[in-house]
Amino acid sequence: MSKSLLVEIGVEELPAVPFLKELPNISQKWKKILKEYGLESEFDFYYTPRRLIFSHEAFKEVQDDLIEELYGAPLEIAFQDEKPTQAALGFARKCGVDISEIKTAQKGFKEVLYYKKITKGASAKDLLGEMVEKFLDSLHFGKSMRWGTCKKSFIRPIRWVGALLGSEVVSFEIFGVKSSNYTYPHRSVSYDPVFYNSKDDFFKLLLDSSVIYDQDKRKEKILKEFKSIEDKNGVHIEIDDDLLAEVVAITEYPTLLLGEFDAEFLKLPPEVIITSMKEHQRYFPVFKDEKLANAFIVVSNAVTKDYSKVIDGNQKVLRARLSDAIFFYENDLKNGLNPEPLKNVTFMNELGSIYDKELRELKIAQYLNSKYDVADSELLKEAVMLSKADLVTDMVYEFTELQGLMGYYYAKAEGKDEKVCLALKEQYLPDGEDSDLPSSDFSALVALSYKLDSLLALFSIGKIPTGTKDPFALRRATLGIIKIVLDRGFFFDIQKDIKELSKNYDSIDQKQLEDFFIERLLGYFDVNKSLVKSVLDSGERDLLKIKDKVKALKEIVSKDSFKENFSTFKRVANIIKDMDLEKESVVDESLLKEKAEKGLYKAYMEAMAKDAKSYEEYLENLFALKEPIDNFFDNVMVNDKDEKIKNNRKNLIATIYKAFKSVADIKEISI
Repeated sequence: MSKSLLVEIGVEELPAVPFLKELPNISQKWKKILKEYGLESEFDFYYTPRRLIFSHEAFKEVQDDLIEELYGAPLEIAFQDEKPTQAALGFARKCGVDISEIKTAQKGFKEVLYYKKITKGASAKDLLGEMVEKFLDSLHFGKSMRWGTCKKSFIRPIRWVGALLGSEVVSFEIFGVKSSNYTYPHRSVSYDPVFYNSKDDFFKLLLDSSVIYDQDKRKEKILKEFKSIEDKNGVHIEIDDDLLAEVVAITEYPTLLLGEFDAEFLKLPPEVIITSMKEHQRYFPVFKDEKLANAFIVVSNAVTKDYSKVIDGNQKVLRARLSDAIFFYENDLKNGLNPEPLKNVTFMNELGSIYDKELRELKIAQYLNSKYDVADSELLKEAVMLSKADLVTDMVYEFTELQGLMGYYYAKAEGKDEKVCLALKEQYLPDGEDSDLPSSDFSALVALSYKLDSLLALFSIGKIPTGTKDPFALRRATLGIIKIVLDRGFFFDIQKDIKELSKNYDSIDQKQLEDFFIERLLGYFDVNKSLVKSVLDSGERDLLKIKDKVKALKEIVSKDSFKENFSTFKRVANIIKDMDLEKESVVDESLLKEKAEKGLYKAYMEAMAKDAKSYEEYLENLFALKEPIDNFFDNVMVNDKDEKIKNNRKNLIATIYKAFKSVADIKEISI
């Protein structure tokens, strides 16, 4: 038999950010609990800032009986002289019954002791409290708190628990709260509890008391009101998905309100206004004619007939914040960008100040520019030495997420070259998986210098990521280096160039750093990892060449003929597996006696003489050797009695293998 089940956990307002991080796991964790207790069933999960709700249409009232078939010792061991041995008595104890209740059964070719143990399923009502408590204990929100006399902790105090199986209240106590059949309406409606007698009553009661319990319905309401405001006012509202998720999580009855701020604040950089709105107030910026307008959208959780006070209150708060921003901005413009104060700002104890970091970055930028010749040396020096100057400005102190961007605006205000300004803005790119990349070679040099110094400097003092820990985001920095280099088409050798750059740092383990890059490369390309490994095992360490070789290999492997070709060249790899490939493989043409080996050598020389325009074309030329190679293996005895002839034939095969290995080590490919 089954009945509907409703479980509601009532809490003080949940903080949106930690809750949303755990949200993807919540339903899965409840499913796990249901499975553990043998009470699996379909359910819906709803949340508001004040409640977590699980709704089951058909929930088993009792667990299924657990049937276990237990087998013991063979009869000849279990009984002697018709009396039970210790083996039999021990089996009975294990089954929890007297020996007289033990039966026998055929297992394989022997008759053995047997007992069918039936454990009656427990009542769901007896288990539910334990299940809910275990579920709540499994949730991880980061920080948690204790309240009152409760010794357990949760992200916020639990104030009420509703539990209804059919129309019956399931009684239990968790976190010092006894379960019941009451809930609370929206705070704007009432602070008094309201009772319900069924799951349907519960959901109707919430809707009637201005609680939109379904998060998808709240989101739908918000988006509909966005569209209505846009159409009515001829504006565009910038919808940030993360911010949208937050306002859905912090409201029970969302209502969108259009507020305004003084137009004089528009002289601030738009990013300052938008950041102040989003990060501090959870407002959505409004645009008109593709420009930021002096308006904003606040998603109110109030329920009232007159929202004018809500709008006024939010306008006052934003006005105060933007007034502060204007003060910071004008003060920073007056002081100008100056890297000198960075001498008093510590980067890391073992690595000196931020100013020292800029000096190291400058050396890297100059080295890279000597390779690529893409920037005026004086402008590059100016860009690097000003790159962190905005860290000591009032605006960045208040809005740390605007570092780099404020440097751009301040440099622009000072009339700096546009390349310098843009480099300051883009120095931290890419700053995420789907982030933009620096838009010019000049900006790319500044961004690479920042990331390379962070990587080299922190490796030099042993701050190397381990396991899942990467407090300085060095994995992201390394991926950023790879992305920029490949995007700009720069040749960068992670062995040679890193070795050269490491001269400015103490005690860097070159091999460890190279392996760190290789780990990132193995997961970077959207191909079979064995293709990347085969290219890396060829010894190639230039990032751009690695990309081109992997791309060529991917094209070759995707062709229908590859598997057939692959088997032939695997055989080539097997023939030379015991050879020292570091030694020169010289083929003496005068020792080629058989027609097949002469034909193979000729075909190889012709393939090498072709002017391949790409790695793919080069590999195609080598794969065209399949027929002469097969002919060679079919008609030539490699291990000839004559040592010179044998070695010459092995050298021929090794020469072909090495030609492949200049692009990729073919034996590492797995398909």
